[in-house]
Parts: sequence; structure tokens; C-alpha cells
Amino acid sequence: MARGAAIEPPRALSGRGWRARWRAFRARTVADPRFQRWAAGFPLTRRIARANTRALFDLCAGFTYSQTLFACLRLDLFALLAEGPLPAGTLAGRMGLAPEAALRLLRAATALDLILALPDETFALADLGAALIGNPAIGRMVEHHALLYEDLRDPVALLRGEAGPTRLSGYWPYAGGDGRGLAADSVAPYSGLMAASQALIAEDILEAYPLGRHRCLLDVGGGEGAFLAAAGRAAPALDLMLFDLPAVAARAEAHLTAEGLGGRVRTVGGSFVRDALPAGADVLSLVRVVHDHDDAAVRIILRAAHAALASNGTLIVAEPMSGTRDAAPITDAYFGLYLLAMGSGRCRTVPELTALLREAGFTRIREAPTRRPLLTRVLVSSKSDS
Repeated sequence: MARGAAIEPPRALSGRGWRARWRAFRARTVADPRFQRWAAGFPLTRRIARANTRALFDLCAGFTYSQTLFACLRLDLFALLAEGPLPAGTLAGRMGLAPEAALRLLRAATALDLILALPDETFALADLGAALIGNPAIGRMVEHHALLYEDLRDPVALLRGEAGPTRLSGYWPYAGGDGRGLAADSVAPYSGLMAASQALIAEDILEAYPLGRHRCLLDVGGGEGAFLAAAGRAAPALDLMLFDLPAVAARAEAHLTAEGLGGRVRTVGGSFVRDALPAGADVLSLVRVVHDHDDAAVRIILRAAHAALASNGTLIVAEPMSGTRDAAPITDAYFGLYLLAMGSGRCRTVPELTALLREAGFTRIREAPTRRPLLTRVLVSSKSDS
């Protein structure tokens, strides 16, 4: 550090321990522009300083990155490269862009590790771009984010409850009421998106907790039946039931019949915050349902699940959970604001969910490890016999 630029030693902070004093001193030090410049040049701190500079820039530029991805998906760039590398001129023609604009997009996508620039001046898929081809649900979510971005134009107003009606609350209309009166055209957009997102994690859930030992599954809030269909294929002897809003249940019946499961499936329409769930299943699933609702509604849903399950029945709760290692940007940053804009819900920790399950009467609560806990974790519990 430059001569005369010494950092002030930690000041005594009344009522605080040494950890608090150290954190305050560290924050003052890192905030000092003189220290930042020194750290960027000193060999032992240079790498950390530069990594922090990049991380801070990425936070500022995140919207630009996401819109680059959106443009790649909208222009089918990854599909165009699926069969092999292509030169920029060919890609420009197929995307309907001027050569300069195409090259600008290709360089941006290369910088984000979505595609690769090869030595022969062609472009190829990188691993991230290839993964997007195999997961069309991600593409649907990226397009859907246009609504979220509109709601986040003034995040302070959103946090203060001053933003007024949001686009996401209109997209997910059940967030503002019981949803029983919704028409088919109002549930179609979100039902399709929910089906895509459930399909992305269905195999992970069924691998963590195989259903072959059970006789009947009730999927509550099951949308168009993506998870139920996967469960039916994985366990051919399993009877299947689905409960969701009447308009959604009607769509599920048509979808599951088209999947060849019509003879095994019973769909029931209703509101799980007002209506009793159909009885008789020995396993009941809540896949990405609980985190969509506030605690009061969750308590109603879990009590209804407990009442509907057969004696010694099993409840499966599968969703992203706060407190998951390396998942805080997903559960606390992304879903924290997404669910706020939607109008209800939050990601909960395993202890928080465990407490709610016990309050509803469930016992033997345990976690079934999943292959990708960042996307979903699974809690399994049993109906109390008392």
C-alpha cells in the first residue's frame, strides 16, 4: 500500500464481540479505494481482488447476460449448432441477422461459455449450450422471465408493497385466491410452464424415492400431470390420482389420456385450500407446491394431505429448499424476489418444513437425497397413526 495510506485499526464497538469488531474493520478496509488499488497489485491478494472485481461486474451486468441467452434461444442458435460447427456467415443467414449483428451475438455467447469459437473461424456448441438443447424447460423459463423483469423494474417499490398488481400475479392467478373459478384460457400458460419445470425434476424425485412399493399415488397441485405421468411409467402397477384446480385438472385428464395413462388415472378438480382432497392414496406428492404458498395456506394443505392419506401413508415434499449448499442464489436471491412478485410463498429450510410437517401430524420425517439438490430436495414423512 502507498506510504501514508495506513488503514485505521479496529475501533472498540460497545456491546459487540471480537467477530463483530473484525467484520466492521474488514468492511471499512475493503471499502477504502486505496486498499482496493493496493490489493489489485499485491501478489498475495491480486487474484482475490480481481475475482471480486469480476463478481461485482457480473452482478451489474447480469441482465445483459440473461438477454444474450434469451436472444440465442429466440434465434435457435443452439439448435442450429446441434449438428456441428458452422461459420458466422452461415449462422447470420439462418438467424436472419446482418453479419455484424450475428458476430456480436456470437462473441457474446462465446464470452458466456454458451458456444465455442474454433480456430477455423467456425462456432460450435459449448457444454452449457448443449445442455439447453436437452432441457427445453429452461428455454421456456428464460422466455417467461420477461414478466419478472417488468415486475422488477422498481424492486424497492416491490419490496415496500407499493408496486401495485404485478405481471406474475396475473400469470399465476391462483396466488391471489383459491382459483376455483378460473377458466381454461387463464390457466393454460402457467400450466404448460409448470409441466415443463416438473418434467425437469421428475426423474430426480423418483430416483430419490421409488414408488414401486406403493399402490396409489395422489399428486396434489399436479398441473397437467407431468410428474404423475413419469411416476406411472416408473411404477406400472401404481394407481394414479391428480388434484388441481378444475380447469387445470381437465387439462391434465386430456394430457394423461394422450400419454396412454387414461385407464389408470382419476383427476379431481378443486382448491386445496378450501376443499377436501380425495381419500385413499397411500402416497401423496407435493411437487413444487409448498414454496408457492404462505405459511397459513401451507398449514391447510398439509392438514388436508394428512386427512386424505391412508393409514401409514407417505407424504413426499419436493422443491428447492433454502439452506441448500451452494443454492442460496437460487433459493434466496432468485426465488426470494420471484415469489414476492408472484404474491405468495417463499423457499423454506429443511427445519422450517419439518416443523410444519410435525404440526400437521406427520412423523418419521427424513430427507431422501437427490442427484441435483440445487433444483430439488425431497422430504419424506409418514402419517401419524395417533
